[in-house]
Amino acid sequence: MSIEFSKYHGLGNDFILIDNRDRDEPRLDRDRAVKLCDRHFGIGADGVIFALPAANSETDYTMRIFNSDGSEPEMCGNGIRCLARFLADLEAARGRETPRSTFRIHTLAGTIVPQIVADGQVRVDMGVPHLLAREIPTTLVDAEEKAIDRSMEVADRQWSVTCVSMGNPHCITFVEDVAAIDLEKIGPLFEHHPVFPQRTNVEFVEVVARDRLKMRVWERGAGITLACGTGACATLVAGVLTGRCDRAATVELPGGPLAIEWSGGDGRIYMTGPAECVFTGQI
Repeated sequence: MSIEFSKYHGLGNDFILIDNRDRDEPRLDRDRAVKLCDRHFGIGADGVIFALPAANSETDYTMRIFNSDGSEPEMCGNGIRCLARFLADLEAARGRETPRSTFRIHTLAGTIVPQIVADGQVRVDMGVPHLLAREIPTTLVDAEEKAIDRSMEVADRQWSVTCVSMGNPHCITFVEDVAAIDLEKIGPLFEHHPVFPQRTNVEFVEVVARDRLKMRVWERGAGITLACGTGACATLVAGVLTGRCDRAATVELPGGPLAIEWSGGDGRIYMTGPAECVFTGQI
């Protein structure tokens, strides 16, 4: 079986995109996705994203994603920007008279609405952050409490962490020098810590200014990546909740910057950043 694919990236967080709009289940199983993500023996990517048909009349398409380890996350911020660009390119190639700029995409984290804006970047309504321990989920505090600036022990050291769900779990800790963190060593210890029953993404954050944060991430199921959109959103929320930053800030990631805003009106998070096609091919 031959399958066409496209390779996209959002600030270096890269994905294999597959047009799966003719069927409700992914064309590839998890094991095949893992092989394709291998950077030496496959195409190379942080995950495989499938563009599936709409789940209901309220959405345009459905997003499914397999991480490079075969796990399936609820959502991916950089991934959904890439998916929006991919869908726009597919519609343009099929000769749609009025190409869409806004898509309502069903995900395991709910409906997410990305919009391709005038400068070619993608602005995404990421929804409302969830803060109760049962929503993340974490057992660091009681189920109906919020884990904000709470202490937890990892690698024989106490860390002050804030936990946020953007439809997927995040554990954010603020540090003096983000470059000094041994991410490869400490990241897996956070991800698999017993207080996170569904594992967690981990963000280490340095406050440069109230409107500028520097972040490095260890992603659940993918490891070290150059960028994480949901992580950048969760980072801003954690910064606001702990009084470290403003409600709108630039989050600097190894792959480049994302503009994040937490609306004081409707409480929703808005993320703006690039998504670019790298190449297309067949497998």
